[in-house]
Amino acid sequence: MGEGDTSAKGATPGDAKAAFEITKGDRRVMTMSEADVERALDVRELLDGLEDGFRALELGEVQSPARPEITVPGKGFSLAMPAWRPGMAIAVKVVNVFDGNLALNLPNHLAMITLFEPDTGAAVCVMDGTYITGIRTAATAVLSARLLSRPDARVATVIGAGVQGREHLRLLPAIREFAHINVCSLYPEEAERLAARDPLARAIHDLESAVRESDVICLATHSAAPVVEPAWVKPGSHVSSVGYHPPAGELPVGLAREHRLFVETIDAFRPTPVGCAELAGLDPSRATTLGAVIAGNAAGRENDREITVYKAMGIAMEDMVAANLAYRRGRQLRIGGVMDW
Repeated sequence: MGEGDTSAKGATPGDAKAAFEITKGDRRVMTMSEADVERALDVRELLDGLEDGFRALELGEVQSPARPEITVPGKGFSLAMPAWRPGMAIAVKVVNVFDGNLALNLPNHLAMITLFEPDTGAAVCVMDGTYITGIRTAATAVLSARLLSRPDARVATVIGAGVQGREHLRLLPAIREFAHINVCSLYPEEAERLAARDPLARAIHDLESAVRESDVICLATHSAAPVVEPAWVKPGSHVSSVGYHPPAGELPVGLAREHRLFVETIDAFRPTPVGCAELAGLDPSRATTLGAVIAGNAAGRENDREITVYKAMGIAMEDMVAANLAYRRGRQLRIGGVMDW
């Protein structure tokens, strides 16, 4: 065949249409709103799905190219995050991070995810990605606690009463039998309102005392500076951090430098917005990926006295897993709508 000729090989004249005779026509594409996605996504399935996703990432089964960035000066930035694993739909998320949105009563992270059929590349679902971005970020941090915290962990502290604080509080009871969960915030009234959502939670205004008693410490703020002192963290604790605020950030560099460090991928050491500000200048070779722990290629927690630290940045595999779970459950429950494409 000549270049550009897409007629079927071996077909006789009249057996197949030429490319110029084929049009897409109207196709039916499933749509899922933020509420649809939240209804369809089971958090325990998400934790298990992410663990399996990190294993697949470690084994080289996930394609996830570098994410391109568009910057709008003085406003925010937009990232495209594609990923695919055999057996799943191709997922492409566009996430826009515009901090000024909060003054407009909009989330500062807005996202949309499109799923494509891997056999043809045809779109099969367009869904809100804002809820997924929040829940998968918290779920990965909580998964790190499931993998790395002591089995007898009984006290957790969530620092931050925003979206991530809310999602951490929702997910933590799924991994350990906590006696209680402390909620701390710069805004005490918000900590009180968030803690009121869960009978295990209590708002604590003395941050140092909350951290000192904790076995699991979840940093979930938008702070431009460290929110805890390394000396407050007792031996045997697990610390996770999901906040993003370069050029510094919420995680004390000393915690990352002096203790066992775990990340999603080694891309965490790249410059922001792909990597983590708190890890700038640290040697990537001293970090362990969650996938390596899950696949048995590296050790997780080695004793009850060591402090383990997990620093998150967010990767497209997590969106792919969450979106595919929501799509499959949405189809089963007949959730969502349909649009012509």
